[in-house]
Amino acid sequence: MLRSLTRWMSPPPKPVQHPPDPEAEQALAAVLERDPYLCLADQGLRLVSVFDDLRYDRADMDMLNGPMRSRLVTALAALGIRQATGSRLDSPTTGLRLHMPKFRALGASPFDALRDTAREPKDYAVLTPTQAACAIIEAHATDDAVRLLERLVQTHPVNLLRIFDYLDRSPAHEAFRPAIGHLVPIQRAAIRSSPLKDRRALR
Repeated sequence: MLRSLTRWMSPPPKPVQHPPDPEAEQALAAVLERDPYLCLADQGLRLVSVFDDLRYDRADMDMLNGPMRSRLVTALAALGIRQATGSRLDSPTTGLRLHMPKFRALGASPFDALRDTAREPKDYAVLTPTQAACAIIEAHATDDAVRLLERLVQTHPVNLLRIFDYLDRSPAHEAFRPAIGHLVPIQRAAIRSSPLKDRRALR
């Protein structure tokens, strides 16, 4: 009786996640490359960025809004990727799984976007460009982070002033701080040029 009750009360076992199919990952990358509102910001870290806006105020809210999420869900439907929960999309047949972090408190640091998101090494994270930039800064040496962000800010502009405000006094952040001044004119020039200048935020 006690053994039966223990089994009944125990949480169900976690489903086994198989490694993503390499062909499915290539198909995902192709979809992200074709859609100007989506991009693979960092292939190694599996960071997917969803275009947010062209210009920011440093106090702007930084979150994946409904239209941004809808754009992603619609784009990935052809690959058999469906929304499994409010914060996760997956494809049981290919093993692809993408996590959208839940909204944190107003004023929360964009460096903390993934702090409460449990994901496996092969899972993807779906972020705003600013959140993706912060994840890149945290994971890479300064020169590598700058190289990745030079590419990102020319397709998905980032709230660089907000990032500057949330840089702490750690050696990694202090080393990156001067790079903000390097990235600002690169992003500004991209925003003034085609095709980026005509892009509109998802609202």
